[in-house]
Amino acid sequence: MTGPADPPPRTRAGFVSLAGRPNVGKSTLVNAIVGHKVAIVSDKPQTTRRAIRGVATHVADDVGWQLVLTDLPGVQRPRDALTERMQRRVESELADADAALLLLNGEQGVGGPGDRFIAAALASASVPVVVAVNKVDRLNHTRLVEALQSAADLGLDAEVFPISARTGKGVPRLLEELTGLLPESPFFFPPEDRSDQSERVMLAELVREQVLRRTRQEVPHAVEVQVEEVLEEDHEGEGLITVRALLWTETESQKGILIGKGGAMIKAIGTASRKELERELGARVHLELSVRVRRSWRADDALLDRLGI
Repeated sequence: MTGPADPPPRTRAGFVSLAGRPNVGKSTLVNAIVGHKVAIVSDKPQTTRRAIRGVATHVADDVGWQLVLTDLPGVQRPRDALTERMQRRVESELADADAALLLLNGEQGVGGPGDRFIAAALASASVPVVVAVNKVDRLNHTRLVEALQSAADLGLDAEVFPISARTGKGVPRLLEELTGLLPESPFFFPPEDRSDQSERVMLAELVREQVLRRTRQEVPHAVEVQVEEVLEEDHEGEGLITVRALLWTETESQKGILIGKGGAMIKAIGTASRKELERELGARVHLELSVRVRRSWRADDALLDRLGI
């Protein structure tokens, strides 16, 4: 005669939206918590265009948890069809979240108009809010105290965590706070998943990251990448993945910059992108890049739909 079966382990799962001014380090923090690169990183503002979800899962015998992080596009007042879509996505994600994390840039100073604008949006979102001051590894003691006080003065009635997403300092305590806010729930994703992005979107973003690193002024914001084809082939007895991608830009002059003198720029972008794609796919990659002009694509709703923005 057998005794009663052990009850299944309890699990907690939920969605946490990351909000903050452009370039505060949201993508770096998502990658740090997930333990895998799921969001591209750049020193240029407005890098993130899609609400990218990173999935961090802890499986345990007693209580396991799954934290689904939504790296929101930088909250801002809309300027065009692209930024209007980004802002609507911010509002939608916050409405569906179990909690929100306001990430502040301690290095640039805390409590300016942008931070107050976002704090007010979070205050009206009806979800628990946690505040983190990022880049504290670059602050001396006096500046750190000032940044933490300014964060507390935003009026969100939330605990403030000093962290460095780049080094990992303070991230475990922040993670403990966030997972404590999750409701009891089955996991939303298999434990091995790290993102809800499709493979093509992830590959396109890795290419766009290399464009961001090599171009200046308006060009980075005028470029979008679309992966058209991913083919697995056998080449001389070895696996080879061919990736064909389009780089959309808005003017012929921007196209010329992307191609570069004698094709030098597009070659550099392609070489660096291929290495990132090979790291992501775990296989040899042949990458084909083409540059096309589509005027005012950021105001083209049909193209934005196709690009998944």
